[in-house]
Amino acid sequence: MPPLQRHVATLLMLALQAGAALPARAAPDAKAQREITALLTFVGQSHCSFVRNGKSYGGEQAQGHLEDKFHYLLRRDQVNTAEDFIDRAATRSSLSGEPYQVICDGRQQTSAAWLNDELRRMRQREP
Repeated sequence: MPPLQRHVATLLMLALQAGAALPARAAPDAKAQREITALLTFVGQSHCSFVRNGKSYGGEQAQGHLEDKFHYLLRRDQVNTAEDFIDRAATRSSLSGEPYQVICDGRQQTSAAWLNDELRRMRQREP
């Protein structure tokens, strides 16, 4: 084998070995994925207003935004549970750090409290 090809083959082999040494990426298990999907659906079907950085959004818009954040965090291996999703994607603005607010039936609360309450209700309904 010519020296250049041998060098390229060696580099390729080293790169493959290094990749094999990386830990497997964690991802939400089936239960966590179901819970996160249910929370996203809950947001999307809600009649509540979602306040993000001082601007109000409807449920479908909020769901889309949270789905985008969820997929971003998944690619970075930062969401493994429904609690991770709430804490890292659905609690505050990544840009401003301001907490998300939810206004339902005239009552305002943080999105974290609202979603954690729904997660508890979902888990209580499980067999």
